[in-house]
Amino acid sequence: MQKDVLQTADTPRRVVVTGYGAVTPLGMNSAESWAAIMDYTPGYRYCDKSAAGIKSRFYGLIDHEPSFKGVPAAIRRRLPRYARLTLASAREAMQMAFGDDKPEQHYDLRDCGVIIGTGWAGQDETQLHYEDYLRTGMGSPFGCFFSMPNSATAAVSLLWGLRGYQNTPVAACATGTIAVGDAFELIRNGRASMMLAGAGESLRSDSAVWNIDVLGALASEQEEITRACCPFSLHRNGFVLSEGAAVLCLEERESALARGANILGEILGYGNFSDAFDFTAPAEDKIARVQTIRHALAQAGIAASDLDYINAHGTSTQLNDLNETEAIKIALGETAAYATPCSSTKSYTGHLIAAAGSFESIVCLQALEHQIMPATCHLDAPDPACDLDYVPNVHRPAVLNTTLNLSFGFGGANAALVIGRGK
Repeated sequence: MQKDVLQTADTPRRVVVTGYGAVTPLGMNSAESWAAIMDYTPGYRYCDKSAAGIKSRFYGLIDHEPSFKGVPAAIRRRLPRYARLTLASAREAMQMAFGDDKPEQHYDLRDCGVIIGTGWAGQDETQLHYEDYLRTGMGSPFGCFFSMPNSATAAVSLLWGLRGYQNTPVAACATGTIAVGDAFELIRNGRASMMLAGAGESLRSDSAVWNIDVLGALASEQEEITRACCPFSLHRNGFVLSEGAAVLCLEERESALARGANILGEILGYGNFSDAFDFTAPAEDKIARVQTIRHALAQAGIAASDLDYINAHGTSTQLNDLNETEAIKIALGETAAYATPCSSTKSYTGHLIAAAGSFESIVCLQALEHQIMPATCHLDAPDPACDLDYVPNVHRPAVLNTTLNLSFGFGGANAALVIGRGK
């Protein structure tokens, strides 16, 4: 009997998703965001910032502030915008996962943790209050918290009293996927039973936007929205900067089932390897991206031919889309690569930066639920060098059991998640 117990303890635990939430330019919750994708409605729009010396013209902006009814003032007053968007996403995820219950009704709160990341945190607020300080000699009494990269992590932990593992990854455009992947590893290895994981980003100030625009990374299209974000297209010319947040609730499978939770999907595998090549350009050898994909598949225990759909990073930049296409071919082998449909839902959201990967993990879960692959919109003129099945322009019903979410970030960060139905 003791031997059986030890064998069970040594077996990696299964990790399921029981809730998720998102605030994006497509909608104020995850259902609205999915509905906009299904309706082929981009979340970004024309915005002229030329007076600030900014060339890019299209942005994904959120017009409304999330509701914070019931959130103590001691928390909400200390949050920069990215953290407010993230906390709203976490509240949706917790409502979906637990309903009116509290997590302590089912778990020791020391076994419940938070991994919430960001790329640039409260940069906008830091700039604003610095200017106030220069002008008046006073900033904001909450300025310290506005500039804390872990302000969202702290707020989420505080709101539910989650006293387990806490961390705040900062990995540019791969942050959200890394947050979910690291949370998966913690639960899988017995360090936690429930985790909230995701990321948020909001860069709206002229100085923050200019910093990215000057690199030549943002879309250079000046007039036509269909060419502002067109991943894998001949016309691609940079990414559309968007704000948003997305958070997932992960639980150990047996504990989730025991409390009667609704299983929305299962995290099966996670890969994370570094380019160690350049601050912005992907490594030409593609070794890290290939290894990231292969490691995620190996951990999931599946072959490349078992994948039904890939949510590509697909930023609509010249370098990424070609490099990603080539990396997928190498990682999967050309037969499986050409047979596996991929799409970039950044063609709807724009680039949510840190939150891209966690939101696209939610898209994978929604695709599994609805058994449909979201199309890559604006793909009217495919680049012949980007020649995989990128599901152009029309959503495609399909039998979906296993998906792959890919995220690649500035600084050479690469992350991948294999997400299954979990039934």
